[in-house]
Amino acid sequence: MSTVARVTEISATSEKGFEDAIRAGVERASATLRQVTSAWVKEQRVEVQDGKVARYQVNLLVTFVLE
Repeated sequence: MSTVARVTEISATSEKGFEDAIRAGVERASATLRQVTSAWVKEQRVEVQDGKVARYQVNLLVTFVLE
């Protein structure tokens, strides 16, 4: 049996850290997409306000199996 998957890019943010942003992105993608199998962190960046990190952002490539 063959499997066909699709990859979509999403962006997620957190005020706590990169790990929290990744978790939020994967959880949100899993709530919308069925059969999410993996996520690859494509990019990371931070938003700076008043010389301090205010927000963490990740761009994820999420893979899910097509039915």
